[in-house]
Amino acid sequence: MAKQLVPVANRPILNYGLQDMADAGITEVAIIISPETGGEIRKTVGDGSQLGLEKVEYIVQDAPKGLAHALGCALPWADGDDVLMYLGDNLIKQGVADVVDDFTTHEPNCQILLTPVDNPSDFGVAQLDDGQVVQLIEKPSDPPSNLALVGVYLFDSSITEAVASIRPSARGELEITDAIQWLVDNGKEVRPSIVNGWWKDTGKKEDLLDANQLILADMENEIDGELIDTVVRGNIRVEKGARLVDCQVTGPAVVGAGTQMARTTIGPNTAIGNECRIADASIEGSIIMDGAEVRGWKLHNSLLGHEVKVKGAPPPGFVEMTLGERSEVDGE
Repeated sequence: MAKQLVPVANRPILNYGLQDMADAGITEVAIIISPETGGEIRKTVGDGSQLGLEKVEYIVQDAPKGLAHALGCALPWADGDDVLMYLGDNLIKQGVADVVDDFTTHEPNCQILLTPVDNPSDFGVAQLDDGQVVQLIEKPSDPPSNLALVGVYLFDSSITEAVASIRPSARGELEITDAIQWLVDNGKEVRPSIVNGWWKDTGKKEDLLDANQLILADMENEIDGELIDTVVRGNIRVEKGARLVDCQVTGPAVVGAGTQMARTTIGPNTAIGNECRIADASIEGSIIMDGAEVRGWKLHNSLLGHEVKVKGAPPPGFVEMTLGERSEVDGE
Protein backbone atom coordinates (compact mmCIF):
# COMPACT_ATOMS: atom_id res chain seq x y z
CA MET A 1 0.00 0.00 0.00
CA ALA A 2 1.02 3.62 -0.33
CA LYS A 3 2.79 4.53 2.90
CA GLN A 4 0.86 7.82 2.97
CA LEU A 5 -2.30 5.76 3.55
CA VAL A 6 -1.09 3.95 6.66
CA PRO A 7 -3.61 4.91 9.36
CA VAL A 8 -2.60 6.84 12.46
CA ALA A 9 -5.36 6.89 15.08
CA ASN A 10 -7.50 5.20 12.38
CA ARG A 11 -7.05 7.99 9.83
CA PRO A 12 -4.74 7.88 6.79
CA ILE A 13 -1.59 9.98 7.27
CA LEU A 14 -2.27 11.78 4.00
CA ASN A 15 -5.60 13.09 5.26
CA TYR A 16 -3.93 14.97 8.12
CA GLY A 17 -1.82 16.97 5.66
CA LEU A 18 -4.74 17.66 3.37
CA GLN A 19 -6.78 18.81 6.36
CA ASP A 20 -3.92 21.08 7.42
CA MET A 21 -3.96 22.72 3.99
CA ALA A 22 -7.73 23.19 4.05
CA ASP A 23 -7.49 24.72 7.54
CA ALA A 24 -4.87 27.16 6.16
CA GLY A 25 -7.29 28.33 3.48
CA ILE A 26 -5.82 26.30 0.62
CA THR A 27 -8.68 24.79 -1.36
CA GLU A 28 -7.02 23.65 -4.61
CA VAL A 29 -4.60 20.74 -4.31
CA ALA A 30 -2.65 18.61 -6.76
CA ILE A 31 -1.62 15.18 -5.49
CA ILE A 32 1.40 13.58 -7.15
CA ILE A 33 0.75 9.84 -7.46
CA SER A 34 2.66 6.85 -8.77
CA PRO A 35 1.28 4.39 -11.32
CA GLU A 36 1.49 1.61 -8.71
CA THR A 37 -0.41 3.15 -5.79
CA GLY A 38 -2.26 6.07 -7.37
CA GLY A 39 -5.54 4.18 -7.51
CA GLU A 40 -5.54 3.65 -3.74
CA ILE A 41 -4.94 7.35 -3.13
CA ARG A 42 -7.68 8.42 -5.56
CA LYS A 43 -10.12 6.08 -3.81
CA THR A 44 -9.19 7.37 -0.35
CA VAL A 45 -9.19 11.12 -1.05
CA GLY A 46 -11.80 11.28 -3.82
CA ASP A 47 -12.75 14.85 -4.67
CA GLY A 48 -11.48 16.09 -1.28
CA SER A 49 -14.79 17.64 -0.30
CA GLN A 50 -14.91 15.68 2.98
CA LEU A 51 -11.68 17.46 3.96
CA GLY A 52 -12.85 20.92 3.01
CA LEU A 53 -11.09 21.05 -0.36
CA GLU A 54 -12.80 22.46 -3.45
CA LYS A 55 -10.61 20.94 -6.15
CA VAL A 56 -8.24 17.95 -6.20
CA GLU A 57 -6.13 17.13 -9.23
CA TYR A 58 -4.20 13.86 -9.56
CA ILE A 59 -0.90 14.03 -11.45
CA VAL A 60 1.05 10.86 -12.26
CA GLN A 61 4.81 10.88 -11.72
CA ASP A 62 5.96 8.09 -14.02
CA ALA A 63 9.04 7.18 -11.96
CA PRO A 64 10.48 8.18 -8.56
CA LYS A 65 12.91 10.80 -9.86
CA GLY A 66 13.05 12.97 -6.75
CA LEU A 67 11.01 15.55 -4.88
CA ALA A 68 11.99 18.41 -7.18
CA HIS A 69 10.86 16.31 -10.15
CA ALA A 70 7.53 15.65 -8.40
CA LEU A 71 7.14 19.39 -7.81
CA GLY A 72 8.00 20.03 -11.46
CA CYS A 73 5.16 17.73 -12.49
CA ALA A 74 2.71 20.01 -10.66
CA LEU A 75 4.09 23.42 -11.64
CA PRO A 76 2.23 23.63 -14.99
CA TRP A 77 -0.99 22.99 -13.05
CA ALA A 78 -0.08 25.82 -10.62
CA ASP A 79 0.36 28.16 -13.61
CA GLY A 80 2.67 30.62 -11.85
CA ASP A 81 0.71 30.87 -8.60
CA ASP A 82 2.38 30.60 -5.21
CA VAL A 83 2.46 26.99 -4.07
CA LEU A 84 2.78 25.02 -0.86
CA MET A 85 4.46 21.62 -1.16
CA TYR A 86 3.53 19.18 1.63
CA LEU A 87 5.06 15.69 1.71
CA GLY A 88 2.25 13.21 2.27
CA ASP A 89 3.95 11.14 4.97
CA ASN A 90 4.49 14.08 7.35
CA LEU A 91 2.52 14.96 10.46
CA ILE A 92 2.76 18.43 12.02
CA LYS A 93 0.92 19.12 15.26
CA GLN A 94 0.50 22.86 14.67
CA GLY A 95 -0.58 22.51 11.03
CA VAL A 96 0.55 25.02 8.40
CA ALA A 97 -1.83 27.97 8.80
CA ASP A 98 0.77 30.07 10.65
CA VAL A 99 3.51 29.57 8.08
CA VAL A 100 1.09 30.27 5.21
CA ASP A 101 0.15 33.55 6.89
CA ASP A 102 3.82 34.40 7.44
CA PHE A 103 4.68 33.65 3.79
CA THR A 104 1.77 35.83 2.63
CA THR A 105 2.84 38.69 4.91
CA HIS A 106 6.57 38.74 4.13
CA GLU A 107 6.44 37.52 0.51
CA PRO A 108 9.81 35.73 0.28
CA ASN A 109 10.63 33.66 -2.79
CA CYS A 110 10.67 30.54 -0.64
CA GLN A 111 9.90 29.59 2.93
CA ILE A 112 11.08 26.38 4.57
CA LEU A 113 10.12 24.72 7.83
CA LEU A 114 12.95 23.50 10.04
CA THR A 115 13.13 21.55 13.28
CA PRO A 116 16.06 20.41 15.48
CA VAL A 117 16.67 16.64 15.30
CA ASP A 118 19.04 14.21 16.96
CA ASN A 119 19.92 12.44 13.68
CA PRO A 120 20.41 15.16 11.05
CA SER A 121 22.26 12.79 8.70
CA ASP A 122 18.92 11.14 7.96
CA PHE A 123 17.37 14.34 6.59
CA GLY A 124 17.91 17.33 4.40
CA VAL A 125 19.68 19.88 6.61
CA ALA A 126 19.81 23.67 6.54
CA GLN A 127 22.70 25.85 7.69
CA LEU A 128 21.78 29.34 8.89
CA ASP A 129 23.98 32.41 9.25
CA ASP A 130 22.48 35.23 11.31
CA GLY A 131 19.03 33.77 10.73
CA GLN A 132 19.49 33.49 6.95
CA VAL A 133 19.61 30.25 4.97
CA VAL A 134 23.05 29.86 3.39
CA GLN A 135 23.27 26.17 2.58
CA LEU A 136 21.09 23.08 2.25
CA ILE A 137 22.46 19.55 2.07
CA GLU A 138 20.53 16.31 1.49
CA LYS A 139 21.38 13.65 4.12
CA PRO A 140 24.92 14.92 4.85
CA SER A 141 27.53 12.59 6.34
CA ASP A 142 28.92 15.58 8.28
CA PRO A 143 25.89 17.79 9.02
CA PRO A 144 26.59 21.54 9.33
CA SER A 145 23.64 21.87 11.74
CA ASN A 146 20.92 19.84 13.43
CA LEU A 147 18.11 21.70 11.64
CA ALA A 148 16.24 19.23 9.47
CA LEU A 149 13.89 20.29 6.71
CA VAL A 150 10.33 19.45 7.62
CA GLY A 151 8.48 18.26 4.53
CA VAL A 152 6.66 21.55 3.93
CA TYR A 153 7.90 24.22 1.51
CA LEU A 154 6.34 27.40 0.12
CA PHE A 155 7.42 28.89 -3.22
CA ASP A 156 6.65 31.75 -5.55
CA SER A 157 7.01 31.36 -9.32
CA SER A 158 10.83 31.52 -9.18
CA ILE A 159 10.86 27.83 -8.24
CA THR A 160 10.02 26.97 -11.86
CA GLU A 161 13.40 28.23 -13.06
CA ALA A 162 15.15 26.59 -10.12
CA VAL A 163 13.72 23.14 -10.89
CA ALA A 164 14.60 23.54 -14.58
CA SER A 165 18.18 24.54 -13.73
CA ILE A 166 19.28 21.70 -11.46
CA ARG A 167 20.62 18.29 -12.47
CA PRO A 168 20.17 14.84 -10.89
CA SER A 169 22.15 14.14 -7.74
CA ALA A 170 24.54 11.23 -7.25
CA ARG A 171 21.55 9.03 -6.45
CA GLY A 172 19.90 9.98 -9.74
CA GLU A 173 17.18 12.22 -8.34
CA LEU A 174 16.27 15.88 -8.66
CA GLU A 175 16.62 16.98 -5.04
CA ILE A 176 14.37 19.64 -3.55
CA THR A 177 17.35 20.80 -1.49
CA ASP A 178 19.28 21.49 -4.72
CA ALA A 179 16.36 23.52 -6.09
CA ILE A 180 16.19 25.63 -2.92
CA GLN A 181 19.99 26.00 -2.92
CA TRP A 182 19.71 27.35 -6.47
CA LEU A 183 17.35 30.01 -5.13
CA VAL A 184 19.86 30.93 -2.39
CA ASP A 185 22.79 31.04 -4.84
CA ASN A 186 20.85 33.25 -7.23
CA GLY A 187 19.98 35.89 -4.68
CA LYS A 188 16.42 34.82 -3.94
CA GLU A 189 15.04 35.19 -0.43
CA VAL A 190 14.66 31.88 1.39
CA ARG A 191 12.97 32.45 4.73
CA PRO A 192 13.32 29.85 7.54
CA SER A 193 10.64 29.00 10.10
CA ILE A 194 11.24 26.80 13.13
CA VAL A 195 8.45 24.32 13.89
CA ASN A 196 6.86 24.69 17.31
CA GLY A 197 5.42 21.48 18.71
CA TRP A 198 6.06 18.02 17.37
CA TRP A 199 6.70 16.88 13.82
CA LYS A 200 6.89 13.33 12.55
CA ASP A 201 8.29 11.94 9.32
CA THR A 202 6.41 8.63 9.35
CA GLY A 203 8.69 6.67 7.04
CA LYS A 204 9.60 4.15 9.75
CA LYS A 205 7.53 1.92 11.99
CA GLU A 206 8.82 3.55 15.17
CA ASP A 207 7.78 6.97 13.91
CA LEU A 208 4.33 5.68 12.98
CA LEU A 209 3.80 4.31 16.48
CA ASP A 210 5.09 7.54 18.03
CA ALA A 211 2.73 9.60 15.85
CA ASN A 212 -0.15 7.30 16.79
CA GLN A 213 0.60 7.92 20.46
CA LEU A 214 0.85 11.70 20.02
CA ILE A 215 -2.44 12.00 18.16
CA LEU A 216 -4.30 9.64 20.48
CA ALA A 217 -3.12 11.75 23.43
CA ASP A 218 -5.29 14.64 22.21
CA MET A 219 -8.36 12.49 21.61
CA GLU A 220 -11.55 13.02 23.59
CA ASN A 221 -13.73 10.27 25.04
CA GLU A 222 -16.41 9.14 22.56
CA ILE A 223 -18.40 5.91 22.83
CA ASP A 224 -20.64 5.19 19.85
CA GLY A 225 -20.26 1.41 19.94
CA GLU A 226 -21.47 -1.20 22.43
CA LEU A 227 -19.65 -2.04 25.67
CA ILE A 228 -20.75 -5.18 27.54
CA ASP A 229 -19.07 -6.10 30.84
CA THR A 230 -16.15 -3.96 29.70
CA VAL A 231 -13.94 -1.79 31.92
CA VAL A 232 -12.64 1.50 30.50
CA ARG A 233 -9.86 3.70 31.90
CA GLY A 234 -8.87 6.99 30.32
CA ASN A 235 -10.07 8.50 27.05
CA ILE A 236 -11.12 6.08 24.34
CA ARG A 237 -13.08 6.28 21.11
CA VAL A 238 -15.31 3.33 20.18
CA GLU A 239 -16.88 3.85 16.76
CA LYS A 240 -20.33 2.83 15.55
CA GLY A 241 -20.99 -0.88 15.19
CA ALA A 242 -18.06 -1.91 17.38
CA ARG A 243 -18.88 -4.40 20.11
CA LEU A 244 -16.63 -5.11 23.10
CA VAL A 245 -17.54 -7.97 25.43
CA ASP A 246 -15.69 -8.71 28.68
CA CYS A 247 -12.77 -6.47 27.72
CA GLN A 248 -10.47 -4.02 29.46
CA VAL A 249 -9.52 -0.86 27.56
CA THR A 250 -6.96 1.65 28.79
CA GLY A 251 -6.79 4.92 26.91
CA PRO A 252 -5.79 6.61 24.91
CA ALA A 253 -7.09 4.09 22.41
CA VAL A 254 -9.48 3.87 19.48
CA VAL A 255 -11.58 0.94 18.26
CA GLY A 256 -12.90 1.20 14.71
CA ALA A 257 -16.39 0.73 13.34
CA GLY A 258 -17.71 -2.83 13.19
CA THR A 259 -14.86 -4.34 15.18
CA GLN A 260 -15.79 -7.28 17.44
CA MET A 261 -13.70 -7.93 20.56
CA ALA A 262 -14.07 -10.43 23.39
CA ARG A 263 -12.05 -11.17 26.53
CA THR A 264 -9.31 -8.81 25.38
CA THR A 265 -7.11 -6.15 26.97
CA ILE A 266 -6.39 -3.10 24.81
CA GLY A 267 -4.12 -0.09 25.26
CA PRO A 268 -2.78 2.28 26.05
CA ASN A 269 -1.67 3.99 22.80
CA THR A 270 -3.42 1.50 20.55
CA ALA A 271 -5.50 1.97 17.41
CA ILE A 272 -7.68 -0.92 16.27
CA GLY A 273 -9.09 -0.47 12.75
CA ASN A 274 -12.52 -1.18 11.31
CA GLU A 275 -14.09 -4.65 11.04
CA CYS A 276 -11.38 -6.40 13.08
CA ARG A 277 -11.93 -9.64 15.01
CA ILE A 278 -9.99 -9.90 18.27
CA ALA A 279 -10.46 -12.46 21.05
CA ASP A 280 -8.52 -13.62 24.12
CA ALA A 281 -5.71 -11.21 23.27
CA SER A 282 -3.72 -8.32 24.72
CA ILE A 283 -2.60 -5.45 22.48
CA GLU A 284 -0.75 -2.30 23.57
CA GLY A 285 1.17 0.47 21.84
CA SER A 286 0.18 -0.84 18.41
CA ILE A 287 -1.59 -0.09 15.13
CA ILE A 288 -3.94 -2.80 13.87
CA MET A 289 -5.40 -2.04 10.43
CA ASP A 290 -8.84 -2.79 9.02
CA GLY A 291 -10.01 -6.37 8.81
CA ALA A 292 -7.27 -7.86 10.96
CA GLU A 293 -7.84 -10.90 13.17
CA VAL A 294 -5.91 -11.61 16.40
CA ARG A 295 -6.74 -14.60 18.58
CA GLY A 296 -4.90 -15.53 21.76
CA TRP A 297 -1.74 -13.48 21.23
CA LYS A 298 -0.14 -10.70 23.29
CA LEU A 299 1.20 -7.91 21.05
CA HIS A 300 3.03 -4.69 21.80
CA ASN A 301 4.76 -2.08 19.63
CA SER A 302 3.32 -3.89 16.61
CA LEU A 303 2.05 -2.88 13.20
CA LEU A 304 -0.41 -5.22 11.46
CA GLY A 305 -1.59 -4.50 7.93
CA HIS A 306 -5.05 -4.94 6.43
CA GLU A 307 -6.63 -8.38 6.86
CA VAL A 308 -3.67 -9.85 8.74
CA LYS A 309 -4.43 -13.00 10.74
CA VAL A 310 -2.50 -13.87 13.90
CA LYS A 311 -3.80 -17.03 15.57
CA GLY A 312 -2.79 -20.51 16.69
CA ALA A 313 -0.65 -21.34 19.74
CA PRO A 314 1.09 -18.13 20.86
CA PRO A 315 4.52 -17.88 22.47
CA PRO A 316 4.67 -16.91 26.15
CA GLY A 317 4.59 -13.20 26.92
CA PHE A 318 4.30 -10.20 24.63
CA VAL A 319 5.51 -10.25 21.03
CA GLU A 320 6.51 -7.36 18.77
CA MET A 321 5.77 -7.89 15.09
CA THR A 322 5.33 -6.06 11.80
CA LEU A 323 3.19 -7.77 9.17
CA GLY A 324 2.19 -6.56 5.72
CA GLU A 325 -1.40 -6.76 4.58
CA ARG A 326 -3.03 -10.19 4.20
CA SER A 327 -0.14 -11.91 6.00
CA GLU A 328 -0.95 -14.82 8.29
CA VAL A 329 0.76 -16.27 11.39
CA ASP A 330 -0.56 -19.59 12.69
CA GLY A 331 1.18 -20.55 15.94
CA GLU A 332 4.79 -19.90 16.98
